[in-house]
Amino acid sequence: MQEITPDELGEQLRDGDDGPLVLDVRHEAEFEDWHIPDSINVDVYDELTDDPERAKEALSDLPREERIVTVCAAGVVAQTATEVLGELGYDAVTLTDGMNGWSRVHRHAEVPAELDGDSAIVQVARPGKGCLSHVLVSEGEAAVFDPSHYLDEYEAILEERDAELVGVFDTHAHADHVSGGAELAAGHGVPYYLHPRDALAMDATPVEDGQTVTVGGLDVDVVHTPGHSEGSVSFDVDGAALLTGDTLFHESVGRVELGVEAGIEDADVEGNAATLYESLRRLLDRPDDALVLPSHDPGSPEPPVSATLGEVRERNEDLSRDREEFIETLASDVPDHPPNFERVKRTNVGREDVPDDELAELELGPNNCAAE
Repeated sequence: MQEITPDELGEQLRDGDDGPLVLDVRHEAEFEDWHIPDSINVDVYDELTDDPERAKEALSDLPREERIVTVCAAGVVAQTATEVLGELGYDAVTLTDGMNGWSRVHRHAEVPAELDGDSAIVQVARPGKGCLSHVLVSEGEAAVFDPSHYLDEYEAILEERDAELVGVFDTHAHADHVSGGAELAAGHGVPYYLHPRDALAMDATPVEDGQTVTVGGLDVDVVHTPGHSEGSVSFDVDGAALLTGDTLFHESVGRVELGVEAGIEDADVEGNAATLYESLRRLLDRPDDALVLPSHDPGSPEPPVSATLGEVRERNEDLSRDREEFIETLASDVPDHPPNFERVKRTNVGREDVPDDELAELELGPNNCAAE
């Protein structure tokens, strides 16, 4: 069986023009909803499932000078496509585990934050989910913010930086992916920090507005910024960087209805929008040169993804709306929900326990945590 792993494909795609042609054989609607960047879609899923010979005509028009990587949801139907392409004389391989496998890929790079001493912030991007997490390293100590439940990348960074983990933080109870924060913290015997309004049934160390946690030689100040969720916080890292979770993105802000619709918030959407408006005002008081590091980025982020607060002010139309327009826009213009967001949200507040073998499927799909 000819296969390519998601990590291998990720590295090849980073090479730009030298990368393979990625062929997605899923239905067009699924492809439009979520796909690997720069891939093409030939919707022959039904043909490949029912009668592969019928797929040959549609697949015969593909360029013959490039290697083709076939993709479906889990890699099964794509393997049939690879076999058909082989019969047609193409050089083709299958992406192992399909989009499920692609969602597990993680990459990391240091962000250009101006921190004192030997301190650094390493950004971990999960391109298949649009997720961003961060590892703060200072004077031999480290803290991890918003980790996925795939922990190998974080362990590798700790080893690479020769740093001792002293704490794990979540900016909020996420709705698009299951957090690995509690597991990572327990494995190292360190605190797992989450605001009490989101730690509904979690054994977490509470963080409160105005609290300061020290990591090596750096102060991490807690700023309670509810709205996206009742327990959303942002972290001000020594005045040089703002880890804003899903409160503030570079070109949008966090949506305000997910906790309500998941049944874990006794609130209303308009009230959450008003709360988020006030939370954003607190962040906008910071210096223009502070880096804004959210926990998500649309598309397929390549680390480091960063922008100064001054740049975000210019790019983000939501920040120029007055209070009334802001509330009306967020409460009425509701995008598609993240897949399975109710179960993901309940898992992250401690009200549901998802078996390990179900986590990958639960998370499968695009990130839709931004308001626009």
